Amino acid sequence: MTKATFKVDPSHSSIDFSVKHMMVSKVKGAFHEFDANIVADPTDLTSAEIEVNVDIKSVDTRNEQRDEHLRSADFFNIENYPKMTFKSTDIKKVGDDEYELTGDLSIAGKSVSETFKVVFEGQGQDPWGNQVFGFSAEGKIKRSDYGITYNAALETGGVLIGDEIKISIELEATKEA
Repeated sequence: MTKATFKVDPSHSSIDFSVKHMMVSKVKGAFHEFDANIVADPTDLTSAEIEVNVDIKSVDTRNEQRDEHLRSADFFNIENYPKMTFKSTDIKKVGDDEYELTGDLSIAGKSVSETFKVVFEGQGQDPWGNQVFGFSAEGKIKRSDYGITYNAALETGGVLIGDEIKISIELEATKEA
């Protein structure tokens, strides 16, 4: 297959994250509003061009008070930085349908090169004749790399919020005609 442009289906896609809380458990959340520009041969992603834009105000941890705090200057500072963006810079094939995707992730005004593990999940045709492709991605970032350092010390030692953020992405994309 040659390169084509793909449109992400947000109703069948997700961007989720988790972070340690109080050194003993994890808080999970998601971003519900995002889009992606993908130009690729889905069976060989090594030459793909991928750009993802996330509307940070769509953050959802199932706790509105916490979500509002995440939107504040203590964390994402959405008044000044309403979007989180990722733009691919390099893609290496590491297995049959597995890749390492490196790109510039920009959060709260800072860009850091990050690498995610990507799996091409497969392709099919929907009932309307559209070519549909599935991808999964996982990675870890440190929020401190983006200047997001808000925290509180615990009496028993440690901190309230972990530095490492685990990210999990599921994308279903349709080939544009």
